[in-house]
Amino acid sequence: MKNRDGDDGEGLRAVVGLMSGTSMDGIDAALLRTDGRERVEALSFLTIPYDDGFRARLRGCLGRTDHGGPVAEVERELTDAHADAVRRLLDQAGVAPADVELIGFHGHTIHHDSDRRLTRQIGDGARLAAATGIAVVNDFRSADVAAGGQGAPLVPLFHRALAHGLARPLAVLNIGGVANVSWIGPEASDGEAEVVACDTGPGNALIDDWVLRHGLGRFDAGGALAATGQVDGPALAALMAHPWFGRPAPKSLDRDAFDPAPVAALSAADGAATLTAFTADSVARVVAHLPAPPVRWLVCGGGRHNATLMAMLAGRLGVPVDSADLVGWDGDALEAQAFGYLAVRSRLGLPLSLPATTGVPAPQCGGVFHPVA
Repeated sequence: MKNRDGDDGEGLRAVVGLMSGTSMDGIDAALLRTDGRERVEALSFLTIPYDDGFRARLRGCLGRTDHGGPVAEVERELTDAHADAVRRLLDQAGVAPADVELIGFHGHTIHHDSDRRLTRQIGDGARLAAATGIAVVNDFRSADVAAGGQGAPLVPLFHRALAHGLARPLAVLNIGGVANVSWIGPEASDGEAEVVACDTGPGNALIDDWVLRHGLGRFDAGGALAATGQVDGPALAALMAHPWFGRPAPKSLDRDAFDPAPVAALSAADGAATLTAFTADSVARVVAHLPAPPVRWLVCGGGRHNATLMAMLAGRLGVPVDSADLVGWDGDALEAQAFGYLAVRSRLGLPLSLPATTGVPAPQCGGVFHPVA
């Protein structure tokens, strides 16, 4: 239970984190307690898949920067679906809304172009606060982008909070629609560890779109399709020739930043194999931009379920590549948990991003607070 200061007397606040990722699978909702600094206690988690109709409407918003018409309608649907996810999560956990201080609401990114200082996540924070009776923090990326940062990734400080006691340097790789890495160095004398982060390149999005285009489902389950194909060397080289890979960290990109034209003439299996190799090669390429090679990679997000991709990563990285679940983390829940954690940091006025994680000139707080009316 919370005291008058909004926490449990130990500095821990009960919060909900919500994430709708670039793979457009559905809503991840996590209940946790955290002080927004070093302590995180996971309590409950659920995923609610989007139905095919809503997923198609959401896909239709990608790349748009306007606020009206179909985008506004989808934003209302998205927000109401998140409110339902909160209710279901709290019912599952047996927790009353009055005992939750805050919701961290990422929303859904429909456009991200940090070079032009544009980022757009749809999701109505005020509507969500009214529907749930819980205060909301949303719009986590805009302040960073406005200050000159990339606006992504925002999860590295959360990864650092989880990584106490693990061998360093450690790389935490999140593979959603886009993949990103948090490099966490040894702890300094003040207890703080250096952290460097960036998007690595494509995650699951190109593979998912390829499988969908061939009428074989929404994703390559377990990497089974890719496992039956052959990687096309010239097509992979053409994909890896993109100038983005030569840019130093930190850097970020949009879900649709890469043109899959080099694989267009391949069979379904060979195309899946080549796009899977593209994700793996992109991750391997980023090692040169890190302060030191990681001694271990922990993989979270949907991509860790792709056995073909995980095998390719292990072959290219040459050090242990493990599911984050092996160290007691919930690899499906981490991003949702992160935005609950960041919501607390936002309310405390603590940085959400650093020069080495997004390229922002100075440590940057962010988020927009929506109290319950």
